[in-house]
Amino acid sequence: MVVKHSRGSYEISTMSVEEVFQKLDPEAPIITDNNLEAYYAKFLNGRKVLVLQAGEGTKNFANYQKCLEWLATQKVQRSQSIVALGGGVVGDLVGIVAATYLRGVKHIQVPTSLLAMVDSSVGGKVGIDLPQGKNLVGAFWPPSEVLLATEFLKTLPHEQVINGMAEVWKYAFIVAPELTPLLEESDRDYAKIVNLCIDLKRQTVEADEFETTGQRATLNFGHTIGHAIEQASDYQLLHGQAISIGMVLEARLGENLGITPTGTATKIQSYLQRTGLPTTQKATNPEQLLDFMRSDKKVSGSELAFALLTDLGACKLFRGISEKNVLEVLSAN
Repeated sequence: MVVKHSRGSYEISTMSVEEVFQKLDPEAPIITDNNLEAYYAKFLNGRKVLVLQAGEGTKNFANYQKCLEWLATQKVQRSQSIVALGGGVVGDLVGIVAATYLRGVKHIQVPTSLLAMVDSSVGGKVGIDLPQGKNLVGAFWPPSEVLLATEFLKTLPHEQVINGMAEVWKYAFIVAPELTPLLEESDRDYAKIVNLCIDLKRQTVEADEFETTGQRATLNFGHTIGHAIEQASDYQLLHGQAISIGMVLEARLGENLGITPTGTATKIQSYLQRTGLPTTQKATNPEQLLDFMRSDKKVSGSELAFALLTDLGACKLFRGISEKNVLEVLSAN
């Protein structure tokens, strides 16, 4: 599958884990996390590898600097590609490193989590977090290639697979309700799910690469509230868990505003609960969450913006949402 963008295009190739490492240049610098180092040591031995601590807390300036200095120590040149071997955290961090090292070098995404496969490895949005909010430092920097091996999911903890299902369900809710039967199967075909979701992401990104029309912003359904909940938990909640709660709350917000059909939030909550995802978070301060949302990238002036469902399978970006309406939903959670 080929993804087109303003600088050209890149290919997403499906293969086995062994084929991934065979395809990578033996001299290519690889940035990964300690969990993956333990699982795939036999493939990493003898290569240039920087190992970071797994977890959202790694996506910060300290590790951004660490990566840059390591690349400089390794004398990595513009002609080389940096490899991001990991989930969304590693992929986002390596992407912003690649965008800025030597004023921009190529990078290859090798997503190893379901969440990274269906979402963060495709589209070229890269970045790191600030204490004030998620992904507030970043760039649009598409990869030169994505090497996809759903075989990586075999070593992923079950909790992390379920975590990734939140982003999968998001596609069903915003644009592809026909995915629902596939997602409700007890023995899910993850290879098929990943390829369908990637194609949906490809179509959205190609139509609105830099989020100028609002179409790409629909991929943020559940994320405005979800990111705030994730931040308020000090990242103890996994990204997908927070987004799951956020999707239910943003569906309720849409219902209260007369944008989303009544009963949609209940349907969404039921789907997510049956998948094993959380849909409520009682120990949150609504005022604190609202304050975090004021730093959201979609904010314009003092106006909040949300990607809200106009139906199951249809979504639009709405600006000028009242803080009062948001607080009502957060307080009822």
